[in-house]
Amino acid sequence: MERSSRVAPQRFVISHHNEADFKTGGLRDYSAYRDLGVAAATHGLAKAHVIRMIAPFRTELSLRHHHNVQFQLVYCLKGWFQTDFEGIGPQRLVAGSCWVQPPGIRHTVVGWSDDCELLEILIPAEHETINDP
Repeated sequence: MERSSRVAPQRFVISHHNEADFKTGGLRDYSAYRDLGVAAATHGLAKAHVIRMIAPFRTELSLRHHHNVQFQLVYCLKGWFQTDFEGIGPQRLVAGSCWVQPPGIRHTVVGWSDDCELLEILIPAEHETINDP
């Protein structure tokens, strides 16, 4: 199989669980993020991280928004997480379930459990999140 000269080769990466790898200061201040190294390994093609909810849900955290991505998958590792999607309605993930969000779908997070942890995979790694009116 011939590889395009415009695509940088991917490299092997492994990420083992380490509590010190959870960092705040990401997209939302109520979450801590553990980068799994996928963006660096794929030269920005994709991103994967574990999101841990570190604050109890409050209704003022519910902001309608969308992401300019080509692909977004959310898998619930622990607890539960609920979002209201435009045109679909409220959906709840529980441990072991996942959804794929179509590119640009407007949504509002409407709740999570205190022990909620999510795996999120995005393409591309760098993308814009836009708060909707």
